[in-house]
Amino acid sequence: MILVEMRSATITSKGQIVIPKEIREIEGFKEGEKIVILAFEDHVELRSMKRINEEMFPALASEAVLAKDWLSKEDEEAWKDL
Repeated sequence: MILVEMRSATITSKGQIVIPKEIREIEGFKEGEKIVILAFEDHVELRSMKRINEEMFPALASEAVLAKDWLSKEDEEAWKDL
């Protein structure tokens, strides 16, 4: 991965940051566009939702998020022997 630009930003008390104009232009981020935030062990990435394909959606959901829809007594019973 080649570093193209490096800028700093300050996190507000609400946890917000401003993406510098130069970075928005390089990445093609537009006003009102949805982005996805990917947290890895050693870095964070911001990507346009347009660039995320269906293959990445499972990787975006954390175990805790998936557990809310998946883990129930019925699910545990149905899957206990697998």
